[in-house]
Amino acid sequence: MNLAEIPVGHRARVISVSGQDRISTRLKEMGVVPGAEVTVVKSAPFGDPVQLRIMGYSLAVRLSEARAVAVEEIPGI
Repeated sequence: MNLAEIPVGHRARVISVSGQDRISTRLKEMGVVPGAEVTVVKSAPFGDPVQLRIMGYSLAVRLSEARAVAVEEIPGI
């Protein structure tokens, strides 16, 4: 499962970030690393970009970038 597939309001744990391009590298520098917990806060009217909450701050990413992040969904309470 990738980050683009996680519904708004759900949490996930990052497994890996694929790719060696500058976007993948930048995501890793911003804390999108294996083990990090991510919450999908909201998405734009047409679904792109999405707002994430990770390590105490908000991050907006395009769906194309979110597809490069493999995650496992954390079950809700």
